[in-house]
Amino acid sequence: MHDPVDSPKLRPLPNLIFMSRWLQLPLYLGLILAQCVYVFHFWVELVDLVGAAMGNQAALEHILNAVTVDGGVRPTKLNETTIMLVVLGLIDVVMISNLLIMVIVGGYETFVSRLGLEGHRDQPEWLSHVNASVLKTKLAMAIIGISSIHLLKTFINAASYPEMVVFQQTMIHVVFLLSAIAIAYTDRITSLTQAQIAHPPKH
Repeated sequence: MHDPVDSPKLRPLPNLIFMSRWLQLPLYLGLILAQCVYVFHFWVELVDLVGAAMGNQAALEHILNAVTVDGGVRPTKLNETTIMLVVLGLIDVVMISNLLIMVIVGGYETFVSRLGLEGHRDQPEWLSHVNASVLKTKLAMAIIGISSIHLLKTFINAASYPEMVVFQQTMIHVVFLLSAIAIAYTDRITSLTQAQIAHPPKH
C-alpha cells in the first residue's frame, strides 16, 4: 500500500481561489432543507390520501381540491382517476427528491470535496465514477422522468386542460428528450476523443 502523497503547498492567490469552492457548501445545505420540505409535503399528501380512503371528509376535500385544475370539473368522490393523480403526485415528489440527492451528493463530490465513501456498503453505484459529465447526463434523465410524470398527469386529466396546454407540455417534454440525447451524444464524442488522445492508433 502506497503512502499518501502530501498535497503541494499553493501560493496565496491560487489557494484562495481553490478554497472558494467551499462557498458552495451553504447551497448544498439549503438543498438538504429543501429535501426536508419535500419529505414533509409527501407525508402530508400521503396522510390525506389514506384519510380520504378511510372516510375522513376534511382529507377528502383537500385531495379533491389538489387534483382539480383551474377551470376544470371538480371530482365529487375518491375514484380511481383521483387516486391515480394523487399517487402520480407522490411519485413526482419522490423523483424530485432523487434529483435533489443527485445534485447534493454528486455536486458536492464533484465540485467541493471528497465524501470518502470508498468501500462503504451504502455508496451509490453511480457515485464511484461520477464526474461533471456523468452528473449532467443523470440530471437530464431525472428531469425527463419528472417531465414524464407531469405529462402523464395531464393526459389522465386531459379533459380539464385546453388543447393548447396539452400540446405545449408535450412539446416541452420532447425538447427535454432531444436535449438529453444531445448531451449524451456530446459526452460520447468527448469520451471517444479523449480515448483517442490517450491511446492514439498505431500505424
